[in-house]
Amino acid sequence: MATAIKETNFSFPGQTGFYRGKVRENYYFEDKIVIVASDRISAFDVVLPEPIPFKGQVLNQIATKFLEATRDIVPNWLEMVPDPNVAVGKLCQTVPVEMIIRGYLSGHAWREYKAGKREVCGVPLPEGLKENDRLPEPIITPTTKAADGDHDQDISRAEILRQGIVSEELYSLLEDYTRALFQRGTEMAATEGLILVDTKYEFGINNGKVFLIDEVHTPDSSRYFYADGYAERQEKGERQKQLSKEFVREWLMANGFQGQEGQVVPEMNEEIVKSISERYVELFEKVTGEKFVPQDYSNATERIEKNILANL
Repeated sequence: MATAIKETNFSFPGQTGFYRGKVRENYYFEDKIVIVASDRISAFDVVLPEPIPFKGQVLNQIATKFLEATRDIVPNWLEMVPDPNVAVGKLCQTVPVEMIIRGYLSGHAWREYKAGKREVCGVPLPEGLKENDRLPEPIITPTTKAADGDHDQDISRAEILRQGIVSEELYSLLEDYTRALFQRGTEMAATEGLILVDTKYEFGINNGKVFLIDEVHTPDSSRYFYADGYAERQEKGERQKQLSKEFVREWLMANGFQGQEGQVVPEMNEEIVKSISERYVELFEKVTGEKFVPQDYSNATERIEKNILANL
């Protein structure tokens, strides 16, 4: 097994700040941001103890592909990719609302529905739906960050506007971008025999202009089903074959962990880590339709630092 990149701790000329997120390191400069995609993995808002080889490269390269493929819909933050694990782009002020859009009743929305709720984030849902059913039309179910920054909180459009989190004009624009991006993602997924089930988009402001930021249509931010056999599986009440990080969440839940107080992350032995790594490589190849070319891990942090310095 390759040695995974658990973290980086660089100090660059002209650097003005640093922030370590759940899975990425953000290096701030006066007018740009350098993001290093580590191999850390999180689920239920918890960073798991073992990093996953190649995960950072997979996510960075998938995000790059879809950012480039959606520039005609909305401008985005990305300016260059000097290393398979690195993205460099415009420093934006983050809009404090994540735009989640769902075409199917899966994941969190299904758990809410199963619990008896017929409304998610102020959006009504019809009776009689089963898990993974296609919704009558895609719905936007936004979240906003809690004060401690740890957990995403469901919120409705009406409540966002009532609290003045963003203006109605800006929120309407984000809705338009979200629907157009989801349509493009759906079309691109279909060419690879996939269904884009749900995904999230984040936006930022730079010089008064809205930019798409963060990752786009990656398996960490999106859920995909295999299109082949979807209808038959639904009709029989079988589990859908999917490409997403949900398999990690399912493994954790099966071992008694959902990120709740007092719960302990199950042991991540070498076999589990290897299997997750292989799934991420499979995700890359299926989502992009391209062969994954793993990077040399022997001097990964030195390689990353060198490539960043050469492009500052």
